Amino acid sequence: METAVNDTSTMKKILITLLAAAVSATGPLLGQPIRHVPTQNAQQENQNLTRFDMDFPGGTPEELVRAIERASGTSVNVVIPSEHTSVRLPPLKMKGVTVFQLFAAIERASNKTIWVPMANGTHQSYSAGYGFRTDEPPTDRAVWYFYYNPPSMPQIPSTCRFYQLAPYLETYKVEDITTAIQTGWKMLGETNSPTISFHKDTKLLIAVGEQSKLQLIDSVLQQLAQGKPQSQRGATGEKTAEPAKK
Repeated sequence: METAVNDTSTMKKILITLLAAAVSATGPLLGQPIRHVPTQNAQQENQNLTRFDMDFPGGTPEELVRAIERASGTSVNVVIPSEHTSVRLPPLKMKGVTVFQLFAAIERASNKTIWVPMANGTHQSYSAGYGFRTDEPPTDRAVWYFYYNPPSMPQIPSTCRFYQLAPYLETYKVEDITTAIQTGWKMLGETNSPTISFHKDTKLLIAVGEQSKLQLIDSVLQQLAQGKPQSQRGATGEKTAEPAKK
């Protein structure tokens, strides 16, 4: 019986010792972030890159490359497609940078995602940006290529609506109504406002454009109805013209 007790006690001491050793080995790692350690080749490549100071006033991709070459005293291998030669880059003032750092910063700063509200209440995204990229290791002899993704707004479908203006023409002229509508779009800064046309025979105002922008016509007609005498509003049986949808 005494031998069994001693064996159990010895086993407990061994387990405690192993557990303490394991905790001691892993303790310094607890709560610390995992960091990427560059390989020896990558560290050596980064150390060998030419560093330079540069004050670039802004300009085209080719003008930026020439400014880098003057500042660094080395040539930069860059391919710039002819359709992107006129892209304007912002002013840059750098100290002690490499071509790899500079091009990476330009790309990250220019790329963006813009969300555009749609007529159905959803949002659609589009991307824009430019920069220099390479498929080679970051060395002074790497070949870079310039790319440009221009802002391209998603195509929003147009709709056609008809507004009966006969009740309003008893008080206002067609030109008064259409001028008020167009003034509203102009003040909103709309660069692609809907197209409107008045059909004399039917007294219909025909509007074609984005659904959200046509709502301004409803607002104008509602306010015009408020300005009509009460007898005229009662005669028409409604305050605003009910647009027909197509």
